[in-house]
Amino acid sequence: MSLIKRNEANWLPSVFDDMFKTDWLGGTTNVNSIGTSIPAVNIQETEDNFSVEVAAPGKTKEDFNIELDNDVLTISSEDKKEKESTEKNGRYTRKEFSYSTFKRAFSLPDSVDSEKISAAYNNGVLEILLPKREEAKVQAKRMIEIS
Repeated sequence: MSLIKRNEANWLPSVFDDMFKTDWLGGTTNVNSIGTSIPAVNIQETEDNFSVEVAAPGKTKEDFNIELDNDVLTISSEDKKEKESTEKNGRYTRKEFSYSTFKRAFSLPDSVDSEKISAAYNNGVLEILLPKREEAKVQAKRMIEIS
């Protein structure tokens, strides 16, 4: 039985949403309703490194945890906000809070030099630079002389 209130005039899109958002084990993929969101990520490769950009506006660098364990890079964040207000006469208190969290994990290729990984947070984007090992970089084309 669904606890979703349906608008009878617009029932068809809701049926499709239920079908595609329902996890067949009984859960839901509508993660926004449970305080979890997944930020957009761009990954770019150059000759010298990989760059991972995570869109996370409104956060500070202290909000992030970046871990490297067995060549798996994990980026996570947790945000808790609470607001308390009291009316003038002091009899009524209202407390509002929100909670959001995300975690992304990436398996790193063997070509990454894990000792030189760095990160920076600017203008709402967390950028993680993953330099390549010297032996993994593309070597310049050269002629080989036959002896």
